[in-house]
Amino acid sequence: MAPVLQFDPQTLLRAQDIRVVFFDVDGVLTDGGLYFTEAGETIKRFHTLDGHGLKLLQRAGIVPAVVSGRDSAPLRVRLRALGMEHIRLGTEDKAPAAQAILDTLGLDWSQAAVMGDDWPDLALVARAAFVAAPPTAHAELLARAHFVTRAAAGAGAVRECCDLLLVACGAYARELEAAQR
Repeated sequence: MAPVLQFDPQTLLRAQDIRVVFFDVDGVLTDGGLYFTEAGETIKRFHTLDGHGLKLLQRAGIVPAVVSGRDSAPLRVRLRALGMEHIRLGTEDKAPAAQAILDTLGLDWSQAAVMGDDWPDLALVARAAFVAAPPTAHAELLARAHFVTRAAAGAGAVRECCDLLLVACGAYARELEAAQR
């Protein structure tokens, strides 16, 4: 069965050399809502489509990384379950955190993508070769995005970004074929 996903050829060209993707959490991996129990514990909702997309990126040799201003136990549990290794949480100054990950990986910004939704992500957006955003992102991010997902944040937006990157690097059709065996 042939892939049904279609992306703009110019967008795919821009994304073909991406080797690392920096994801924000609130408003990207989640719907952006902050949920608290009576005891003050944070609760987060993650979408399984997004999680599987992150695993597919890893299999294709594209490193998913998380750089977030917030830190929480539920977030750490989810990222651990996804096998993500490059994580910087509780950092308001995201550019140095992302640069440290790039240095560890031996990559540079020309090989980096970012998916963010608000002003704290702008320093990464200004450096990255490819920028994605969910449709609910702030106007300043939307204006700088090379790709805006159809799905909302926390509801498959990350998976759309992952799928685009998989198509761009040539891994999507191979993964689709393997899934049908």
